[in-house]
Amino acid sequence: MEQMISFLPVALALMATGVVAGLLAGLLGVGGGIVIVPVLYYLFQYFGVDPVSAMVIATATSLATIVPTSISSIRAHHGNNNVDWVLLRWLAPFILAGVIVGSLLVARMGGTWLTALFGAIATLAALNMLLRGNAAPLAQDLPSKRGQGAMGAGIGCLSAMVGIGGGTLTVPTLTAFNYPAHRAVGTAAAVGLLIALPGVITMLVAGTVPTNAPLGNVGLVNWAGFAFIVPLTVLFSPIGARIGKRLDSAKLKKVFALVLAFTGIRMLLQAL
Repeated sequence: MEQMISFLPVALALMATGVVAGLLAGLLGVGGGIVIVPVLYYLFQYFGVDPVSAMVIATATSLATIVPTSISSIRAHHGNNNVDWVLLRWLAPFILAGVIVGSLLVARMGGTWLTALFGAIATLAALNMLLRGNAAPLAQDLPSKRGQGAMGAGIGCLSAMVGIGGGTLTVPTLTAFNYPAHRAVGTAAAVGLLIALPGVITMLVAGTVPTNAPLGNVGLVNWAGFAFIVPLTVLFSPIGARIGKRLDSAKLKKVFALVLAFTGIRMLLQAL
């Protein structure tokens, strides 16, 4: 009973994380992982988890939350014919290979370098939002098949290591090659599932529970966090979308990018 009472503040904080992630996903179209990972990272530390373990658990738990939300997103985008299944079939084995490598690195090594890597990716993502919103593409067509394979492996590996889905890296990468934005978003939803599902399985099998992990951990995944975050993310995402229709999404995205840049830089400094 005493343990359950002491867990109550953690449960409330996890529920708040799900609400924020859902609202931001609906408002701005950003992936949940880019929000969930830093929130869980600082939340677990607040409740007594050391920074190294907090980052590893946040990464694995974020990937777990992406599995159900990406399935829902895929169904919606497939209904609008926005998922490029031809491209996805070619990229899938390369993404899978990258995910397995990245997940094993997390499970076997962990460490503050994960925090630094997330900080760097978050900062770059924020700069991309701020500086390249209306920029011209870097190339007019996708690279060769070999180049696409390397692109898929890199996205899979980096995304698995920092607990993000397909959107953060896949969308800007595809649009940089003059790929239609709506198709990039839809295809990225499917990439998110290809990243999250094998990533979670690998971290469950290869990872061991950290000694100071919070209540609810199995392997590296905190299932209590999963249980509280996912339903609220799904519930509040359409609410965020409705609110976003009434607000200036471009300004909101800039504000979020600034917050994300601040968070990324802070995580970089903490890691270094």
